[in-house]
Amino acid sequence: MAYKTDIEIAREANKKPILEIGEKLGIPAEHLLPFGHDKAKISADFIEAQANKPDGKLILVTAINPTPAGEGKTTTTVGLGDGLNAIDKKAAICIREASLGPCFGMKGGAAGGGYAQVVPMEDMNLHFTGDFHAITSAHNLLSAMIDNHIYWGNELNIDNRRVTWRRVMDMNDRALRDTVTSLGGVTNGIPRQTGFDITVASEVLAILCLARNLKDLQQRLGDIIVAYTRELKPIYARDIKADGAMTVLLQQAMQPNLVQTLENNPALVHGGPFANIAHGCNSIIATTTALKLADYVVTEAGFGADLGAEKFLNIKCRKAGIAPSVVVLVATIRAMKMNGGVTKEDLGLENTQAVLDGCPNLGRHIENLKSFGVPVVVAINHFVTDADAEVQVVKDFVSNQGAEAIVSQHWEYGSEGAKELATRVAQIADADMANFAPIYPDDMPLFAKIETIAKRIYRADEVLADKKIRTQLKQWEKQGYGNLPVCMAKTQYSFSTDPNLRGAPDGHSVPIREVRLAAGAGFVVVICGEIMTMPGLPRVPSAEVIRINEQGQIDGLF
Repeated sequence: MAYKTDIEIAREANKKPILEIGEKLGIPAEHLLPFGHDKAKISADFIEAQANKPDGKLILVTAINPTPAGEGKTTTTVGLGDGLNAIDKKAAICIREASLGPCFGMKGGAAGGGYAQVVPMEDMNLHFTGDFHAITSAHNLLSAMIDNHIYWGNELNIDNRRVTWRRVMDMNDRALRDTVTSLGGVTNGIPRQTGFDITVASEVLAILCLARNLKDLQQRLGDIIVAYTRELKPIYARDIKADGAMTVLLQQAMQPNLVQTLENNPALVHGGPFANIAHGCNSIIATTTALKLADYVVTEAGFGADLGAEKFLNIKCRKAGIAPSVVVLVATIRAMKMNGGVTKEDLGLENTQAVLDGCPNLGRHIENLKSFGVPVVVAINHFVTDADAEVQVVKDFVSNQGAEAIVSQHWEYGSEGAKELATRVAQIADADMANFAPIYPDDMPLFAKIETIAKRIYRADEVLADKKIRTQLKQWEKQGYGNLPVCMAKTQYSFSTDPNLRGAPDGHSVPIREVRLAAGAGFVVVICGEIMTMPGLPRVPSAEVIRINEQGQIDGLF
């Protein structure tokens, strides 16, 4: 049987006008700012007016560690949302926006797949509504104002060697990781070593995703530490007087974007920090708005549960005052086999032993998620090559872990293939079985928080950090930042910091290379192993095959 490609399915979408999608959530037309006919922003006034409404049930979708075999977390998020609507539940989904860097690098699109997609796919994977451009501009405005302040006399006595604010761009470009600026003479400023991060690693994006409104946004932007004096006194963005203009640039970007699934169900797409270098969740304002407008909200957290879900539960839920009623953990038979040692070329061959050998990675994630006090359902994202015997191996394994696994065929059949999963997830959510709590308290020392994640989530024996890093953490505690959560920057491919160490390793070490204080966002970034905050393009980037075809359509984004 020949199956249509994701892009062929997306092009056949029968989209409804975005005002009709807004009506499903009770959003009046005057509170939608349309971007064309198929996407719109929700007004801040409307969002503020929903504050006293009760919340719906929050459902978190996460996954095992990603493999080249594919897991389908976004696809499952979309399929589950459609499935809930198909069983007469009022549901919305909340996902992140796509970064241009991965789209032109190796990841491809980020709008789901098969018959479980969000549209317009091309727009979502390219410029969309301009949010990331606004974030890039606001971030780099602050950079320009720092250098300008130093150039015009440096009234704040900034130590030019201790400017910590790097520039960003929404592209993978390894050549910009470490740079020297202001070369060329006196009129160009004072030369210093700096560099670029990708926009999705920007503290400005993290702030936008954690801010509750424009007032909170400006306060957080002003709290950004951009540099230090020779006496190590912190210099804030408000000292540079950049917070007001940055807020102006971000005013529209703060409004969540409304689009639709292939089945014309509402989807809020807003924010997009990576989970391997940031906190990996869509915006608080999008999630909390959806909770006021729908009875069930399905959202996702990036990469595996050791990264995205850990940060969703320890950072986002803590700061937003929300809690999931149930967690859906996505796995595939193909990924189990790859974790069990099967090569990508042989994944189509039935191999129940390899499936069983690969299940410990799944089991580790189930244990970790349960430690937060939330019920877990495993969604087996079905591939047409999956053998019944292989599926049964996973079901039996998950049952022995005290959870249940449900096969979902949303990729192939849309909502019809996700009804069983949706029905069970809704039952668990309605039963109020969750007793959620983060795994560390606010008042725990910063290094102890890092050790808690490393030992309880990654199952490491130790955290390796030199005296300079430990001293820096203690200084931040003395300055009043000790109550912040920690945001681990680590490879997504393994529980360890070695991307090649698959399965469920334990007894390893977690080396910390650097720590960064994101005072505006409200967390401490802990950079582990060889993780980069500015990715590079692969040997053969996706950009080589992205083009406009003879019909005027965009090819190559999937």
